[in-house]
Amino acid sequence: MFMILSFFAGVAIATTATLNAYLGQLLASSLLATCIAFVSGSFFTITGYIYYTKEYPTLQIIKTVPIYLWFTGGVLSAFALASFYYLIPKIGILPMLSFSLGGQLLFSVVSGHFGLFGLPQTSVTIEKLVGVAFMLLAIYLINKG
Repeated sequence: MFMILSFFAGVAIATTATLNAYLGQLLASSLLATCIAFVSGSFFTITGYIYYTKEYPTLQIIKTVPIYLWFTGGVLSAFALASFYYLIPKIGILPMLSFSLGGQLLFSVVSGHFGLFGLPQTSVTIEKLVGVAFMLLAIYLINKG
């Protein structure tokens, strides 16, 4: 079930990136398209959070959250989305998403190996390295022709 949800999340990312890149073209601003995506996404996320949450975090719990966690996710999301919306009209959806996937793969291997950001630590194995190498080769081949 999680794999199916992950698959459709990927479809949603590709669809969203394509639609918002088009919005950015029509508005002549990938940054404005990013703002619109964040505002509308915030509205739906806040609405869902209010509707589905039964218990909210206490002030004591909120105070334990490191300060960098309050803004780094937003900064990185804004950078990623603005980059997607800017690049898709220039290089196309397939190259943009495939190169993005390459970056995600490499970072996930490193962050998983070292257990960064509280992730479960997963050792780098030969099988994983071969798998990542084949994925990177596929990305190269996709973008070569």
